Amino acid sequence: MFRIGHGYDVHRFARGRKLILGGVEIDFELGLLGHSDADVLTHAVCDALLGALSLGDIGKHFPDTDPEYKNADSIELLKKCFSLIEEKGYIISNIDATVIAQKPKISSYTYKMRQNIAAACRIDPDRVSVKATTEEGLGFTGSLEGISAHAVALLKNKMVG
Repeated sequence: MFRIGHGYDVHRFARGRKLILGGVEIDFELGLLGHSDADVLTHAVCDALLGALSLGDIGKHFPDTDPEYKNADSIELLKKCFSLIEEKGYIISNIDATVIAQKPKISSYTYKMRQNIAAACRIDPDRVSVKATTEEGLGFTGSLEGISAHAVALLKNKMVG
């Protein structure tokens, strides 16, 4: 049996913060505001995985009211989400994610993002896609207020051939 999940996340830009996407530090004058490292891409992937098995969302498992997750490394949170997927008897068929940002350009970083996400989920990087797009100057991402990301994950039950 297959299960599909969709994840979406958004964080606003802030000065004095690092910009982390897919576990990669991006050289940019603004970072993202959040309780954890605000890795919008990894958060969307977490939500896609959790959603595929009706396990809620990242906020349910790692609430922003819990000091344990203050400045947390989102790749570590992804590893915990993957463990939940494994406990339920599923494996990841593939993950497809899109980062929506007017700036910075991230194409030179996407390979490392794919590797980081794949390593956290113990799958081959060829089963992880990370793409980027702008919104042509429109909306909050277009006006450089923040970054958003969408992710879709397809899971397969280990017991089904």
